[in-house]
Amino acid sequence: MEFLSDEQAEAYGKFAEEPTRPELERFFFVLTPPDRDPGKRWVLGPEPDGAEPAEAAAPLAAGITAVRIGYARCSTATQELQSQLDALEPVCFEVFHEKVSTRVKVWPQYEKAVAMARRFKRLHPDVQVILTVHEFRRLGRGTDLLVTVEDLRKAGIALEFLSGPITGLYDPGDRHGQGAILFGVLAALSGAERTYTREKTLEGQESARKRGRTGGRPASLDADQIEYALTLRAKGTPMKEIQQKTVITRGKHKGKNPSLPTLYRTLAEAAAQRTDT
Repeated sequence: MEFLSDEQAEAYGKFAEEPTRPELERFFFVLTPPDRDPGKRWVLGPEPDGAEPAEAAAPLAAGITAVRIGYARCSTATQELQSQLDALEPVCFEVFHEKVSTRVKVWPQYEKAVAMARRFKRLHPDVQVILTVHEFRRLGRGTDLLVTVEDLRKAGIALEFLSGPITGLYDPGDRHGQGAILFGVLAALSGAERTYTREKTLEGQESARKRGRTGGRPASLDADQIEYALTLRAKGTPMKEIQQKTVITRGKHKGKNPSLPTLYRTLAEAAAQRTDT
């Protein structure tokens, strides 16, 4: 019972007798979205029983034809958000903000902002719904930015940047104007970045290979220790004895004897390199 909340434990104790399995299933039933699958990125869904927040109906009732949802983000606790908030709050219906790195895959406040924008668009399809940010880097980088923009396009949500090199309003419904240009440019940039990243990775691997580095952790034994171990091995010295005569020369185990698996692997790699050359 320690896994139950206080409310659940109290309600559980009110059963007149030991509850049946159907009673327990009804008591502990939790609503789960039908499209929720293992490994799927979490996205804030609609309210239970189809209930929508009251604020989602406000723009149409007020005769407003466009509504802006603001989002502000910075990467570290030492960076400031206020300049973004100062620019967003005067023009946005509501502003969501957070301090989270681009390396983090889930941004809770961003998900809430997009969820609100989706609700507006679903309830009032004729209203222009705009996700407004201070500048495009607040939505991520590279392919992550492309995925974000594509998700907004599919939902019919416009994107607005208040500053930066691509300042302006980009509506996914505008197939021949700025909207089409933005999505086309981001797609091209994303493809170019993937190609560039792959080429630089291959160049780095080739450069490292020419310098005798094959990736992974640094070797535990230096060249002299490896050569010494190979010489002993060629003389028929047992591996156990070679292990006791060799010493790790770097890392946190410096000064200790290498393990037998490490010694076998190191000698095998050294022998393979000699064969290749």
